[in-house]
Amino acid sequence: DDSPIGTFEPAPLSETDKVIGQYVASLVEDGSTIQLGIGAIPDAVAQAFMSKKDLGIHTEMITSSMADLCLAGVVNGSKKTLHRGKLVGGFASGSQKLVDYLTENPSVYLMPLEYTNHPAVVAKNYKMCSINTCIEVDLTGQIASESIGPRQFSGSGGQNDTAEGAIHCPGGKSIIAFASAITKKDGTRISKIKSVLTPGSIVTLSRNNIDYIVTEYGIAPMKARSVRQRVDNLIAVAHPDFREQLRAEANKLMLW
Repeated sequence: DDSPIGTFEPAPLSETDKVIGQYVASLVEDGSTIQLGIGAIPDAVAQAFMSKKDLGIHTEMITSSMADLCLAGVVNGSKKTLHRGKLVGGFASGSQKLVDYLTENPSVYLMPLEYTNHPAVVAKNYKMCSINTCIEVDLTGQIASESIGPRQFSGSGGQNDTAEGAIHCPGGKSIIAFASAITKKDGTRISKIKSVLTPGSIVTLSRNNIDYIVTEYGIAPMKARSVRQRVDNLIAVAHPDFREQLRAEANKLMLW
């Protein structure tokens, strides 16, 4: 079939997106292999990677921002221990620039998702960094990425697969990044960090499979932290309007 491929351009980045991207970039070392999700936050992370060197890509979805990194020479896969020099992904979706980059490009491997997303395969990459976003997170670090309460919002995707692979990879990191709060059309602000998840929410990513949670207010380390430390770290990166409320709810629920 030679009909045109459907494309879309990435949305403009906000200042909040850019700040989050810089925090995530501070966690990722030169030479690391990366996986990025879709949306403004992952795109901002990719832009923040422009100062990095020798990155590799092993991902479920190949995005427009990944093409930008490859064309800038930031991604070359030279340090990869699995498919060195190759961009590995399961499928691609994005801009015309991405389509042009992928067309007849021998450095790109499109492979079955049962391979690209298999945690044991993901873990074979050099310093694998799984970087995704979510809908909300509770104060112990449970991640909800596919439903708002019981209402399905998106698919599960490969988030848990790549996170599990990253935590079993020497030097790997599992990172979730998101804006601390959202503002509804009526002006009401809602925290994305909750004392408990909205009832009925699907836990997409276990709290055992996360190393860092990042918002525009900083980085909350999760790995090897006690519940008390997790609560403290997450409240520290919550929107200031909600920190006192979250601490009061944590005390009431005896999360300590």
